[in-house]
Amino acid sequence: MTLGSGGSSVVVPRNFRLLEELERGEKGIGDGTVSYGMDDGDDIYMRSWTGTIIGPHNTVHEGRIYQLKLFCDKDYPEKPPTVRFHSRVNMACVNHETGVVDPKKFGLLANWQREYTMEDILTQLKKEMATSHNRKLVQPPEGSCF
Repeated sequence: MTLGSGGSSVVVPRNFRLLEELERGEKGIGDGTVSYGMDDGDDIYMRSWTGTIIGPHNTVHEGRIYQLKLFCDKDYPEKPPTVRFHSRVNMACVNHETGVVDPKKFGLLANWQREYTMEDILTQLKKEMATSHNRKLVQPPEGSCF
């Protein structure tokens, strides 16, 4: 996020950006089917986050609760976080062994822009669950983890 008028712009520092995201994540997002927050409130670098997605209606994911881990390294938001499902899920963009979301197979990560947020990642993953190639894939037993 850049602020400024005319030819000048100010880049919001990483920690301010993450504090904004934390505040938004704690307030709840949209219809409540996507949420996120920090793993460790004492982590001054704000690196490790947990996300939750409730599966979209009219898909095999409906009613399932998926837990994810997001890791924002020191170069976030210039570079995307690492995203890994903790809950087992069968999706084209998720590694079946590790649960890591493959940036090459998930457009938002492949085409990352500084303005994107963890909220954008989670809402886009939820949309991805509803796409024609993911909505009917056989899923692992509910509650199983990577």
